[in-house]
Order: sequence, then structure tokens, then C-alpha cells
Amino acid sequence: MNKPSGKAKVIKKKASAESQRPQMKIVTSDVCAVCRTPCSRGLAYLARMSLPGASGNGVPCVLTLPKAAGAGR
Repeated sequence: MNKPSGKAKVIKKKASAESQRPQMKIVTSDVCAVCRTPCSRGLAYLARMSLPGASGNGVPCVLTLPKAAGAGR
């Protein structure tokens, strides 16, 4: 009997552009402070970061969400 030598190759499927969801960028409080169109999420984050000793990683900004490619058709 012939046995296959080595390990079997694992083929990974690449994610198509249709299955990927658009992502919002993470912004810090300094960006929220100068925003022309402040949102409730950004204002709440800005208030939390203005307290002494606060540390944060940022907040997702809805204004950085890319436009949908198929919208308006």
C-alpha cells in the first residue's frame, strides 16, 4: 500500500469583497474635540476623557464609515 508522505495541505479561502463589512476608524478624544459634527458617542467619550486620570483607547467614529459601493443603484 502506498501512503501519502507529509502533511495534507490546508487551502484557505480568501474573503471576497462582498463578505467583508466596512469598518469605522477608532478616533481619540482630541479628534472628537475638533469635530464639526459631534455625535452623542463622541461627546460622551470626550466627557469621560476630560476627567483627571482617565485613560482610553478611542471610540469608533461613524463619520469615518466608508460609503456603500452599491448604494443608489
